[in-house]
Amino acid sequence: MPILTLTFKDNTIGEYRIEKGQSLTIGRKESNDIPIENLAVSGHHAKIDSVGDGYLLTDLQSKNGSFVNKELVSSHWLKEGDSILIGKHTLMFTYGEGEEKPDDSMGEMEQTMIMDTDKYRDMLAKAVPKAAAGEAQEPVGVLSYLSGGDGEIKLTKKLTKIGKSSESDIVVGGFMMGPTAATISKRPQGYSLSYVGGMTKPKVNGVVVKESVMLKEFDVIEIGSIKLQFVSEKQ
Repeated sequence: MPILTLTFKDNTIGEYRIEKGQSLTIGRKESNDIPIENLAVSGHHAKIDSVGDGYLLTDLQSKNGSFVNKELVSSHWLKEGDSILIGKHTLMFTYGEGEEKPDDSMGEMEQTMIMDTDKYRDMLAKAVPKAAAGEAQEPVGVLSYLSGGDGEIKLTKKLTKIGKSSESDIVVGGFMMGPTAATISKRPQGYSLSYVGGMTKPKVNGVVVKESVMLKEFDVIEIGSIKLQFVSEKQ
């Protein structure tokens, strides 16, 4: 399993392992899996999710941003040797000796958003909010419970996790349910539901999802004891 080595000024502070189906949160608060006591670090700064065979770093709209190999990112599929800068601390992402690494092409559908720091700040200063400019905003996916729960879930995150782990965005119980059984990814072309692990596989309109499927309006998603309907709405 991959190892994250936390260092500060060339001094190693700790090592953290991340297993398949697991998530690690990073931030200043002690409740994080990787706590970093530094005022440059937000309370909940970033997280790393195990998704399929890969590991996705996501910045949680932190005040000072997250950097991978000195480049500002909003999300990034981690590779062997990646250096993650959080505040003034560094997390080095490495695989164990002899451990199989995912194919480099796995992240093609989820390209990393990278911006030069100076350009990024200049863009922020000059940016005009879409609503103020009168531009149409992208619709947001919404899951409505048909059974097994109440209310709605807005898919505003880049990655929504479904499973029995308490870290999941949608928690579903069951002995055969995986810690992360499925994920819903927000992509430029829409929302994609992917099977991740466990004996219980998701179904869309009664058909078992073996890998992934793009969601369409009014699709019905079943997984374990819950049934949800997917729709999109304008912000």
